Amino acid sequence: MKQQFTAVYKKSGKWYLGWVEELSGVNTQGHTLAEARKNLKEALGLVLETNRLISREDAGAHARREPLIVSAHA
Repeated sequence: MKQQFTAVYKKSGKWYLGWVEELSGVNTQGHTLAEARKNLKEALGLVLETNRLISREDAGAHARREPLIVSAHA
């Protein structure tokens, strides 16, 4: 399943900072914009994977899971 998120990048001194607008805690840095992009994709993947594992362990097999679709307001 593909999901789309908004990556935000900002140059700060010698570093490029990056974070995902929709998810708190998904952020990174890199010496180049390309490195920051690569690091942010990796960070997002790890956070999503970890959240799924924790959710399945905490909620168990009897929990109801379903898609949740929302409209974002700018």
